Amino acid sequence: MNIESVTTLFQLFSGEDDTEKYQPIISLAVSETEKMLADGADITDVRLEFLCAAIANYRLQQINAAHDRSESTYAGKLVTSPENSGALGYAEKLLADYMNLCSGLIKPRTFVFMSFGSETEVQENAQNGS
Repeated sequence: MNIESVTTLFQLFSGEDDTEKYQPIISLAVSETEKMLADGADITDVRLEFLCAAIANYRLQQINAAHDRSESTYAGKLVTSPENSGALGYAEKLLADYMNLCSGLIKPRTFVFMSFGSETEVQENAQNGS
């Protein structure tokens, strides 16, 4: 992956001009993307750069959401501002789109479901489709 291209795409997605201070987030995204690669995937495929930038943007929006200083009125209504307008949700959608675009290059994501029932109960429910 071309880190300069990833940085430029991150700047496009995030709207941040000073990308130098976000290099640790971009490096983390590169590492995450490399770990997702399927065997035999072409690491030079440009789609991976978009995915990497989308991951970095998503991580930045998570950080911003954690620092969110939402304002509320006396009645408890949330005051919408550019800082709390759902940027994390949009970043998540963008990331999902690029994950889908790169589906042939990355390992499928798996989910583990946990149950509080007995093993027999879980097997019976699986057989019955419930």
